[in-house]
Amino acid sequence: MYKFVKRYTEEFKNTIVELYNADKPLKDISNECGLPKSTILTWVKKAKPVAINKDKVITQSDYEALLKKIARIEEENEIFKKAMAIFARK
Repeated sequence: MYKFVKRYTEEFKNTIVELYNADKPLKDISNECGLPKSTILTWVKKAKPVAINKDKVITQSDYEALLKKIARIEEENEIFKKAMAIFARK
């Protein structure tokens, strides 16, 4: 059975996160916007800053995107290594 998944814009998500960070109660935000509390908390977690060093801070979602990119690049690197081994034999 098909379940409808609602998509929200980044602007809407950021607005909800700003309301939460402005100390508006989670229950009020959830009731006003018709969103589950878990969804709001997930967005807040992804928007939370992660300190890399003294001068640089990124969000959790940026960090997760970087990890995915690193994994993809490592996979591509392994493919290139295998291809180089095949071409070196010829």
